[in-house]
Amino acid sequence: MMQSGLSKMGARVMVCLLTTDAGSLTASELVQRLQVSPATISKSIAFLESQSLVRRERDERRRERYAVDNDVWYQSMAASVRSITQQVEIARQGVGVLGPGTPAAVRLENVARFLDFVGESLARAAEQAREILYAKPEATSDSSASSTATSTGSTST
Repeated sequence: MMQSGLSKMGARVMVCLLTTDAGSLTASELVQRLQVSPATISKSIAFLESQSLVRRERDERRRERYAVDNDVWYQSMAASVRSITQQVEIARQGVGVLGPGTPAAVRLENVARFLDFVGESLARAAEQAREILYAKPEATSDSSASSTATSTGSTST
């Protein structure tokens, strides 16, 4: 997770949430499990929320819980698509400022076209794969699970 851009603490919080059966923890539970300050958890959660990787919810005791669930992954991809779309718009505005036909404007237009294609492809792929997030995996032995993951191109978190 750190290699994909998360800070060390953000990655620790994500892994902690992902590896709980409930998929959610309170701030105090995260503090206790990770042995860090409440401020550290608060900062990490704020960043993870800004990336649509974690969501807040209230439990029956009205405590705030931080959750990762199946839809969080889809929502994270949707947030990525929105970010890419903004970059496309900014690049195209830059073309107008620099003047069409200038080397810098041509470069920006190519960036915009590239990002537009990638954003549309990511949106389409996320929508097509969304049902995977809700599928119940078949019970398999460890060796067949790893060969299945390899043959389907899946990677672990």
